Amino acid sequence: MAEPVHILVTGGAGQVGLALRRAAWPAEVVIHAPDHAELDITDPAAVAAAFARTPFKAVINAAAYTAVDKAETDREAAFAVNATAPGLLAAAAARSGAAMLQVSTDYVFDGSKSAPYVEDDAWGPLGVYGASKLAGEQAVLAAHPRAVILRTAWVLSPDRANFLKTMLRLAADRPALRVVEDQIGCPTSAADIAETLKTLTLRFLADPGAPSGVYHFVNAGETSWAGLARHILTLSAARGGPTATVEGIPTTDYPTPARRPANSRLATDKIARDFAIHPRPWQDAVAEIVDQLLTERAAA
Repeated sequence: MAEPVHILVTGGAGQVGLALRRAAWPAEVVIHAPDHAELDITDPAAVAAAFARTPFKAVINAAAYTAVDKAETDREAAFAVNATAPGLLAAAAARSGAAMLQVSTDYVFDGSKSAPYVEDDAWGPLGVYGASKLAGEQAVLAAHPRAVILRTAWVLSPDRANFLKTMLRLAADRPALRVVEDQIGCPTSAADIAETLKTLTLRFLADPGAPSGVYHFVNAGETSWAGLARHILTLSAARGGPTATVEGIPTTDYPTPARRPANSRLATDKIARDFAIHPRPWQDAVAEIVDQLLTERAAA
């Protein structure tokens, strides 16, 4: 029997964390996904104790403070989870010889670029959330020379609160919705992010000299929030689910405490070149999630 390969997954109750736990890992892999009560990743002593108990071979940090607007008035908490904790995990992983993978975000950019962002474009976070995630990237790379940062955007899944589920919920109660049309990005399946993280992790376990650094992963293609809403509700209507008309509105008509990037598109050429990872179209990913949610609703 193969020796167990222990992998620490933080943020196991979030969209990406849940998808990582559901992923089809090799039989020898043991996924550890402690909740906050079991492991406070902002506490250096707790992190050290976790590594002392278990010989982790890899760490995937999918934990994040993701309340973008609340972060504007809760800076300390956002930086604790998004910046301090990743640095602690990366340092512990480096000391134990474990691989380190950190999930990050398009919000490290300001969205002013006219083309999709590449990995070495200049940073420019517009708010506390983006600044805290950028600080987390920097802490990880400083602590672990072979770490991987995986930036993604517009994450969707059948789990937890997200834009897709919100549109279906609102469409069940309202005949018309107003959705921002001047922000564009790449809708991305949490399951696809998890599969990418799994591929990268297994590659590093087999080949510690594999390429490392910053990578982007999003599903292929682009749309606006309003375009995504229309697509979701068209799919839902075709499957007998809730639907509504969608009116596109400018960002100025939907003010929020934190500014959002107008352009959240991320280029994925680098991850395709280095790891032969080729994202599927966002439309396919969205259809899969809508199908799952409506099937679950019909069975309830």
